[in-house]
Amino acid sequence: MSDSWKASLPCIKAEAEAIAADISQLVFLETPPVLMTREPDPARPDEWLLEAYFDVAPTAATLSALKALAPSAGDVAPTVEKLVEEDWVTLSQQGLEPIRAGRFFVHTPAHRDTIPADAIALEIDAGRAFGTGQHETTTGCLMALDRLKSGGINFADILDLGTGTGLLAFSALKLWPAAKVAASDIDPVSIEVTQENAGINDIALGRARGQVELAVAPGMEHGRLKARAPYDLLIANILAGPLIDLAPSVARAVAPGGRLILAGLLDHQADKVASAYRRQGLMLSFRIDRGEWPTLVMRKRRSLGWQ
Repeated sequence: MSDSWKASLPCIKAEAEAIAADISQLVFLETPPVLMTREPDPARPDEWLLEAYFDVAPTAATLSALKALAPSAGDVAPTVEKLVEEDWVTLSQQGLEPIRAGRFFVHTPAHRDTIPADAIALEIDAGRAFGTGQHETTTGCLMALDRLKSGGINFADILDLGTGTGLLAFSALKLWPAAKVAASDIDPVSIEVTQENAGINDIALGRARGQVELAVAPGMEHGRLKARAPYDLLIANILAGPLIDLAPSVARAVAPGGRLILAGLLDHQADKVASAYRRQGLMLSFRIDRGEWPTLVMRKRRSLGWQ
């Protein structure tokens, strides 16, 4: 095993939550790190720690980008240590416990031996893209999918917009194995990671039913995404701002009577996001709250059509 490095920097809880929701500032680095945030002392709930694991020595530019994620650290420089002959991915995943969300069990390779017999298990490495199941937004989406399935609703054409690691696309296919599923992301690295995770989880890639088609695309701006529309289930776990900006194009892509799962927003942003989609003819069906992170499930009125 080759040498690796870890950089640590103090941060506050709000910064840790923001990092968990959006790592886009680092994904375009030549060697993006694996990021972890943790609360070292529960008695000090606002004092968190940001840890970044690298497989090459971090440069000054990389450390500067890391510092930009934690402005509260002020003039404090990241602490850099060399991890000799260690598996840095294993180290970075030591704090990632499996997530049970409805019938789903999302785990890292370290927990392959703890899969419940009654669970739909998905293995997602902590790595270059967001969406390991650890964040409340992803967990909320998994719970929403589970609830839709429990309600006896069937879907045939599904899109996971801003897929991250592919987790939600894979989860949807596990619940509706005869569906055609698409997974897109603006970040090419995310699509590479999704392709790798598909192999790990025995997910077939392609355009046929029972397969997942991958696309690098900003929002709905891709020929294949438009050609596959309308979708009777569309999942968008991104951020409140982009969700609002994309409301017209996303709503147009949802079939009459179709469902839309929206996540990546904070509690105080929920009304504004829901209003943007109500103006496009979608109504709130139900909401799942995970701490400060709500997941909204909306339904498109049948009278509107899809164009």
